[in-house]
Amino acid sequence: MAEAKQSGSALGEFPQGVAVVIGGSGGIGKAVSLRLAECGCSVAFSYNRNVKAAEELAAKLKDIGRDAYYASLDISSPEATQAFFDVIKEKFGRIHTVVVATGANIRMAYIADVTFEEWRNTIDGDLNGFFNVIKAAIPVLRQGGGSIVGLTSAALVRHSPQDILSTAPKGGIESLIRGIAREEGRYGIRANSVALGVIDAGLMDRVWNQLTPQFAQAMKSSAALRRIGTADEAADAVVFLASSRASFITGQRLVLDGGYSV
Repeated sequence: MAEAKQSGSALGEFPQGVAVVIGGSGGIGKAVSLRLAECGCSVAFSYNRNVKAAEELAAKLKDIGRDAYYASLDISSPEATQAFFDVIKEKFGRIHTVVVATGANIRMAYIADVTFEEWRNTIDGDLNGFFNVIKAAIPVLRQGGGSIVGLTSAALVRHSPQDILSTAPKGGIESLIRGIAREEGRYGIRANSVALGVIDAGLMDRVWNQLTPQFAQAMKSSAALRRIGTADEAADAVVFLASSRASFITGQRLVLDGGYSV
């Protein structure tokens, strides 16, 4: 675990305090964490089991000149999630940004072939996990305002066969995001989502291994831009929505899919 100190002014795009990235050591979470640091933010992030990846990310954040804190977290546990935020608040004082960049380790399957166990585990780990995060984060964000950004799926706009274990919980997450935007705006809290299409990092790294070459090529060619997206492109969208540049944007979904849903 790394020690943390108070951050600087974050170049005017973020206030004093810290940005929290849930799932920060993953492919997209890592890109988001680094981009936040480049914008001047101290970063506190969680990881699941890969402590080496977490250590490497913390070292890179310090190389940029930002403070970093990290800890293992199972967001399906309300108690563990609350304790994680309690520690961050104690170390940094204010939390101004919460990014949830996690996703369940799913199997590509048609709805009729999804097992009851797969369904329960996915909902608990993804949707209920997101709820646990916002339950812990909202009281802290109310103290000075801030931003919540959730990563969801472009398949909510245009359904992708065999993707229900991704889209079902993400649909619930987007409902929570809209609810937070409406209910918490009076406290200066904004909430938005970035709906990802096919990206070369994160969950898609595991999904590619389940697809035939023909199916994988079809996914790429279905995008208007005829390519897959990058983790850096996802990070740019997330950090934009979290920053003061998006200060009048809330309750919105930014679809980052290269035109797949057009």
